[in-house]
Amino acid sequence: MELRQLRYFAAVVEAGSFTAAASVLHLSQPPLSVAIGKLESELGVRLLERSSRGVEPTSAGRHLLDGATRIFGELEILTSTMKGYADGAAGSLTIAAVPVLMWHRLPFLLRAHAAAAPNVEIRLVDPPPWEAIELLQQRRVDAAAIIVADHQRFVARHRDVLEIVDWGEIPLVAVLPPEEATAPDPIPLSRFEGSPLLLPRRTAAVPSLPEAVESVLGLHGITPSAIKTTETIQAGLPFVEAGSAWAILPDPDHASLHRFNVSVRRLKPEPPPLRALLLTRHGGLEDPHLRELMKTAGLSPGNPV
Repeated sequence: MELRQLRYFAAVVEAGSFTAAASVLHLSQPPLSVAIGKLESELGVRLLERSSRGVEPTSAGRHLLDGATRIFGELEILTSTMKGYADGAAGSLTIAAVPVLMWHRLPFLLRAHAAAAPNVEIRLVDPPPWEAIELLQQRRVDAAAIIVADHQRFVARHRDVLEIVDWGEIPLVAVLPPEEATAPDPIPLSRFEGSPLLLPRRTAAVPSLPEAVESVLGLHGITPSAIKTTETIQAGLPFVEAGSAWAILPDPDHASLHRFNVSVRRLKPEPPPLRALLLTRHGGLEDPHLRELMKTAGLSPGNPV
């Protein structure tokens, strides 16, 4: 059974005669009669009662007409959905984002994107930055949102395989145990001298927070009493809350870290900020869903880093 045959059959029933249906379908009557006859032969059942007054569907014909009507409706919905995929109005995106951006930038982006493209589903994963890039290169995610210390170096290294869009500065702040609630704001960077320092694990693949913190402390000759290494920022925050370490962490809006039981202070002198980047594979920005995402984020795909 072909979809064309179902359309012909439905047109004959609706028109009430082969002659009228042929006119609607812009066919001559003989090919239409042959097509319906072939359909009846394939199904092994008579679908139409023919008389001098025209044609009427048999019981089997009415059942087929009901099914055909449902098929036509589902086909119309499917066609509309596919057009939505083509123009970016429907579909799905998977984004790998580091937790710091999950806490602030992503919620605003998701809210705005849901209003602009409500039929596009966004899925999130929160790996470390080097894993986010691997997932992107393996085509397991569509975009990655990361934070880097030296964005010019990162761009020079990855521009041949990635599209890189600047998502703005991410300031660094002091994150202290809750018992340091009376610490001044801003707090002198020198207060980190002789204090236990928490740092996420460094990776040569994506120089980020560890390199930035070590650079600023080295520049000012500050030596922590000890360095505690954790896999990620979120894995280290419980140690700060427990009072066993201090940290210098990125805080996109000077408020994201207040959700934790810590004391957050600006630093004096203020360290150079990190940089948030949105990454896609080469050619990825041709995807209408990603273009809409960039537009929602207030970014221009035509103006990469």
